[in-house]
Amino acid sequence: MNERLKQITHWIKKTDTDLALILSPANLFYLSRFECDPHERLIGLFIFPDQEPFFICPRLEESRLIASGWEYEIIGYEDSDNPWDQVEQALKKRSSRPYKKIAVEKESLSFARAESLLNCSPKAHLISITEELNRLRAVKDREEIQILKEAAQWADYGVKCGIEALTEGCTELEVVAQIEYELKKKGIREMSFSTMVLFGEHSGDPHGTPGTRRLKRGDLVLFDLGVVLNGYCSDITRTVAFGGISEEKKAIYNTVLQAEQAALNCCRPGTALKEIDHAARKVIEKAGYGSHFPHRVGHGLGVEVHEAPSIHNQNENLLMENMTFTVEPGIYIPQLGGVRIEDDVLVTKEGIELLTQFSKELQIIE
Repeated sequence: MNERLKQITHWIKKTDTDLALILSPANLFYLSRFECDPHERLIGLFIFPDQEPFFICPRLEESRLIASGWEYEIIGYEDSDNPWDQVEQALKKRSSRPYKKIAVEKESLSFARAESLLNCSPKAHLISITEELNRLRAVKDREEIQILKEAAQWADYGVKCGIEALTEGCTELEVVAQIEYELKKKGIREMSFSTMVLFGEHSGDPHGTPGTRRLKRGDLVLFDLGVVLNGYCSDITRTVAFGGISEEKKAIYNTVLQAEQAALNCCRPGTALKEIDHAARKVIEKAGYGSHFPHRVGHGLGVEVHEAPSIHNQNENLLMENMTFTVEPGIYIPQLGGVRIEDDVLVTKEGIELLTQFSKELQIIE
């Protein structure tokens, strides 16, 4: 049994829980190395305190599950089957006594599946395992850190490709296509999220959608992108100017850069997460743009591009060595444009290491 499954088994015993059911693809990958996209089909991992775990999955996924290294029981089913019938039989086989306490991911378990699970164990009540999984995933091991470093390098490369694709009159979607084409040519199969390229006033929307807006001289250009590499995500944002920049836009850029540096300067083991947000927000508020910074300063990064911890101004949890997260302050002015600068950060014994390395000096692309 791998170390992560052992940790969950230990938690199950410690909390006097009868079993845990894991359904989310991210946690299934974290615990088993099995990458899946189940769509509507049931794929679940059942973990017990004193018995070997088992997977329930469609037969069409069995070979991939075995190839991922899974060595324990697999219960496969056909699309015409009700998989919960097989789950019920497997649970009865492992215990003649009724299950009383079942741990589930509270954000991933649908009402329908909760009903099906409780039909298999009518006397059980559900508790949350989400917090324990978040705690484990927040601190990365050596292998995870190495993958995250490589994923960050590919994010840097994606920004480079995006800048090289900028020509007067091109559209946002054309640049998105070029970025993803160049990455796929290098073997990158998947982006962490929908690649964002926003021109001019579109960059003033923190989560804008790329479209057919054409690039003009004087535009700010915001790139937000990341890749998935061996199951782990990167996430970078850079903002550049095309064909010149106004003094107002330059002031906004410099304010965001100072805010990001202030946030990074206070990152070290033992720092309260809220202090990172406070540091960036203080710079932006002092410059008069406080109302134009509408989001938290960052989020955890790993198997998912957004995972624990959430780095906002109320989070009193502390940074720990080997946590990975983003720092990404921004200022967004409707009808004018916006600037965001984002890096992927690893907490070290002494402070931090920036995993994303693409230059943050203001670039004016001619």
